[in-house]
Amino acid sequence: MRDVLYLEEIEQAEALLKPQRVEVLRQLAEPRTCSEVAERLGQTPQRVYYHVKRLVDAGLVDLVSERKVRGIHEGIYQAGARSYWLSPRLVGRIGLRRARDELSLGYLLDLMEDVQADIAALDRAAPELPSIGLSGEIRVRPEQRQEFLNELQGMLQGLFTRYGGADGDAFKLAVACYPHVVPPTAPETDPHVDPGAVPPTGPHADS
Repeated sequence: MRDVLYLEEIEQAEALLKPQRVEVLRQLAEPRTCSEVAERLGQTPQRVYYHVKRLVDAGLVDLVSERKVRGIHEGIYQAGARSYWLSPRLVGRIGLRRARDELSLGYLLDLMEDVQADIAALDRAAPELPSIGLSGEIRVRPEQRQEFLNELQGMLQGLFTRYGGADGDAFKLAVACYPHVVPPTAPETDPHVDPGAVPPTGPHADS
């Protein structure tokens, strides 16, 4: 483990600058498995593994060894450094990068991974899980796209402002808007023809 890891890549900074990942990183000051970290943080091993994988991909955490528990290989991870310094040239770029990426496919994929990990961490045995899921399709002409996105952003910002206090239960709100690709329609077939039948061949096929 190094004493200091100097972060010069914006991907590294963005992978690190999440409160949950900072807590995971603190626990990995000593070599531990995802299950051990999960027990210390009161989270599910799946949720911790999701964050650990992101930190490993960013070069902030190392897989130091593996062990076999009840026939399952379990990784043992450790933080790559005791402290992390952010390059001054990255300061100010992170917010701009996030704003730009909010309109990109990569950001949308990251958002879906976050939602999947959050849902997987929920206690399905709980008597009440207040949640809501909506899905629909709208049509927007090309010249109205920016107007639509601005209106949608304003509506959501109003909700965040109205319900953004420190009191009450915390809920996660994620909205995804992307082009709906309609699958091609299968060619129509004659209902009186067996699709598995082999057509006749040979010189007398049409007689």
